[in-house]
Amino acid sequence: MEMLGLYPLFYVPEFGSAWLMGLTGSIHIMASHTSVGAALLFAFLAHKAYKEDRPELYDYMKKYGMFLLIFSYVIGSITGPGIWYTATAASPRGISALIHNFVWVWATEWVFFVYEVLGVFALIYFMDKIDRKTHLKLTYTFAIASVGTLALIIGIISFMMWPGTSAYYATGSASDAFFGINTFPHMFLRIGFMIMMSGIIGLIISSAMRKENKALSTELTKKMGWVSFLGGAITLFFFMWYVMTLPENAHALLGKAKDEIVLNRIILAILFSVYFLMAIIKPQWISRSLAIAMMFIIGIVGVWPGEKLRETMRKPWVAGQYMYSNQIVGRDVAGKGIKDETPILAKKGLLKVNPWIPDRLRTITPENKLEVGKLLVRISCSNCHSLENTGKYRPLMPLAGPMGKVGLKAYMKGVIGTGSSPYMPKIALPDNEYDAMAAWIASEYNNKGATK
Repeated sequence: MEMLGLYPLFYVPEFGSAWLMGLTGSIHIMASHTSVGAALLFAFLAHKAYKEDRPELYDYMKKYGMFLLIFSYVIGSITGPGIWYTATAASPRGISALIHNFVWVWATEWVFFVYEVLGVFALIYFMDKIDRKTHLKLTYTFAIASVGTLALIIGIISFMMWPGTSAYYATGSASDAFFGINTFPHMFLRIGFMIMMSGIIGLIISSAMRKENKALSTELTKKMGWVSFLGGAITLFFFMWYVMTLPENAHALLGKAKDEIVLNRIILAILFSVYFLMAIIKPQWISRSLAIAMMFIIGIVGVWPGEKLRETMRKPWVAGQYMYSNQIVGRDVAGKGIKDETPILAKKGLLKVNPWIPDRLRTITPENKLEVGKLLVRISCSNCHSLENTGKYRPLMPLAGPMGKVGLKAYMKGVIGTGSSPYMPKIALPDNEYDAMAAWIASEYNNKGATK
């Protein structure tokens, strides 16, 4: 029997598989983006300290660096592997696709990353032990290594959205995959946010220095306000460019939540503009408690919704618009010898070609129909949806349950089976598999006390 190269199912109740990675990724972004932004900020401060002979700025950098070590590099080092673990469990074929496309890009990024980690320790430890000019050069190389890690990773993340041109599918080339049309707007968008984050963290450090050096605290609070304001402006500008480079499915999903997204971003822009202007005009009003609170606000109200939006807009794909989020290959990539698997599914069905289906469930009977339906829904849908009536993220039941079994089966055959929706996978299955899936969803929706 011909089997597809699928992996065992990983499912997190209430959340769905992919959102566990999203939660870990949001924490990681706060830490990692601060580290890159801080590297650029350190280069600016070290240049200013050296050229103007201002040793007090080195004291600020040291305090900032110690915070960076704990916040960015400890938390980042925990959540970074956490993303790998959760992504590999939730989307093993997706991770495999990225590795097979970008193995040398990732290896190069690790070289930059190792230098970055060693660099931040060296910057802090040798700050008072080497001459200022050497320290300045070290700071410059630290900034270059940090931006290098960003640039290499962004090409990979942008490919997850889409390659941007059809050339990749013919060549399978890493360069055609890496240099998509949204790679550079995405990179500059991230750089802007990193600069803003470096200023937000900088305000925590400068406000904490008020008792020991009020004048320096005031000066640096103003500077961090300007840094944050600049970063925010860059972020907004390149976000508009980034949106223009998104694929059709992303625009379709973006349009469904456009009003909510715009309102969220307007509120955030106003709130943080007032905060940054306060730091510039009335630096004495910025307390450490306020600065810490604003850091959490940007994480909870800004980063997490932003990551949810990016994960959502990529659907139904997980890598290069040839692999669906449910791990099925949905497009030929001739350059890599990859074949579209959907014709096999249409002919044989998922039960016959998935090696992890128990033998007793490979044939649908009246006795096992609901159990088979549950398993098929988990395999097919759980990377985009939570499946319980009380599911937290993109819950399936409120969307599909009210259709009833007949309506849901018709939707599966008429929309998913034909690929007429821009944000649902085009996967045709045998009639009995659709029937089992529709029967389980309808049964689950009706038996759990959901509001009809």
